[in-house]
Amino acid sequence: MEVSFEITLQVVIAVFAGISAQVLAAYLRVPSIVFLLLFGILLGSDGIGLLHPHMLGTGLDVIVALATAIILFEGGLNLDLQELDRVSVSLQLLVTLGTLITLMGGSMAAHWLGEFPWPIAFLYASLVVVTGPTVISPLLKQINVDRQVATLLEGEGVLIDPVGAILAFVVLDTILNGDTDPKNAIIGLLVRLGIGTTIGAAGGYLMSLIFKRANFLSLDLKNSVVLAVLWGLFSLAQMIRNESGVMTTVVAGIVFANSSVPEERLLRRFKGQLTILSVSVLFILLAADLSIASVFALGWGSVLTVLVLMFVVRPINILCCTWNSDLNWRQKLFLSWVAPRGIVSASVASLFAILLTQHGMNGGDSIKALVFLTIIMTVVCQGLTAGKIADWLQITSQEATGVVIVGCHPLSLLIGRFFQERGEAVVMIDTDTQYYEQAKAQNIRLITSSALDNGVLEEAGLASIGTFLAMTNNGEVNFVLAQRVAEEFDPPRVLAVFPRDPQSTVLNNTKKHQVNQAFVPDFAIKVWNEYLNNGRVKLGTTTLTQFNVSIQQAHMQALILAGELIPLLIEREERLQVVLATEEWEVGDRIIYLLHDPRPKLLKRLSGASQSTPLALEKLPEVEEVSLLKIPQPTADEIISNS
Repeated sequence: MEVSFEITLQVVIAVFAGISAQVLAAYLRVPSIVFLLLFGILLGSDGIGLLHPHMLGTGLDVIVALATAIILFEGGLNLDLQELDRVSVSLQLLVTLGTLITLMGGSMAAHWLGEFPWPIAFLYASLVVVTGPTVISPLLKQINVDRQVATLLEGEGVLIDPVGAILAFVVLDTILNGDTDPKNAIIGLLVRLGIGTTIGAAGGYLMSLIFKRANFLSLDLKNSVVLAVLWGLFSLAQMIRNESGVMTTVVAGIVFANSSVPEERLLRRFKGQLTILSVSVLFILLAADLSIASVFALGWGSVLTVLVLMFVVRPINILCCTWNSDLNWRQKLFLSWVAPRGIVSASVASLFAILLTQHGMNGGDSIKALVFLTIIMTVVCQGLTAGKIADWLQITSQEATGVVIVGCHPLSLLIGRFFQERGEAVVMIDTDTQYYEQAKAQNIRLITSSALDNGVLEEAGLASIGTFLAMTNNGEVNFVLAQRVAEEFDPPRVLAVFPRDPQSTVLNNTKKHQVNQAFVPDFAIKVWNEYLNNGRVKLGTTTLTQFNVSIQQAHMQALILAGELIPLLIEREERLQVVLATEEWEVGDRIIYLLHDPRPKLLKRLSGASQSTPLALEKLPEVEEVSLLKIPQPTADEIISNS
């Protein structure tokens, strides 16, 4: 078999195994690194022997370097400076004082318990000061922890990675060169950080200019240009000073993400996909190259070293760095528990093992084995239990609330008022100001814009909103807009009013499962707005009991088919939600609906409003509690004529 094909086969196996591990982890809702490590070890020389990373030679170092650049850049993209500002003091301390505490505590544990010589002990501690954003971010998405805690963990994971990597190389240089002067080590650390920050800031600004002004480039080409610039910046920083490139990539991502770049979320999605691929391949290759015998040869002293790092050094770190913060003891305890190590520790440790061996120094394989033991123990012990600990400490965040509605008209204003009365934020977006005064009277924020670009959607607060509802008069526009919001912003609930069987090419080529159909199929917004303006509706509610759920739902479906009734909202477990076209009702549900009343009584008896301003109300109209069974059932002819 040709050598080139063997190398190709190695890469293909690594990619297939990595993606399979990601899929299995997503299905079982556990950190992906668990299966990445397991699959890598099983496929390596200590397993079935399919993967032999040493065959890649120096190519493995190239893959590690470029993939790490993508991972850290994507981590920088996900950092929100406004969120970080709330925990800035604690975060600064974690990156500075926390790094020092972990370095000193980890080295003492490795020397006294693991019986490593001081130089190797310090090198190990410098490798494990980092926490892995590639482990932290997926973990936080699964457990939905309190936002302040999540921001602190994410910020620490991203910012401490370059600091830890540079610190590790400074310690390695000190060991290899025999220079024990701490002044030179500190200068080397600061110089690398300074070079990386300068190049990264300039590069991030350049990337933002490309996205903003290079309108002749397609979005796909812009994404590729950013990737090329990123690797160019990384290489430039590495040429100027070794290992300053890791800081460059993080700073570039932070500057780019906070430059108000249009379509930035699409770039983040593209880089997120590359990060998943990079992490998958790296962990598989690095784990396959791990010697299980070297891990068992460490002995119980190394296990105790990791336990001290987890249960003594980390709590001291958090206690010192959050002493004067507004975090409560539950939040601090969770921060003390969660500090899994990730890809940066593994990749740098693998590289150090090679460098130490090349310089004729013992301890390369041992330090690599100890770092992987740390990764395994922290991920398994902390990662798999983080959700239960968060629930026990009661620091899980509440479900996102509030609603953004595209289309400001009488019906949407009525729906918005219900949410507002529950204390939820309501924002509406429209192309004109026809109903501005009505929205203002109801204290509903109205954003007027001729184009619904990402800037307008971000201004509406879609990043933290609970429900998005598109209900303009154009059903196809509603669907396409809702699909875009689902893909780029991913709020918990995305709904739209759209046709039962969309005919446009755009709709037929779009994934429908991400968008829920609101109210009923083929909802005639214009007709019901006309009913509202003319006062030909009754606002009613009914609560489903154990004995009439199916009967009530069947009765309502008959009224819907006749065009006489529209269910708007459903109250379930004290939460108000927009009714879905495919809603399965349950016992105890409270349905709020509009019933067509052909008699022009306006809404006066329900709300006391005048005919000219039926929705400029100071309070929500009273809702009549009516059993649907008391509403006359439409005849078959009425249903057919209105269908």
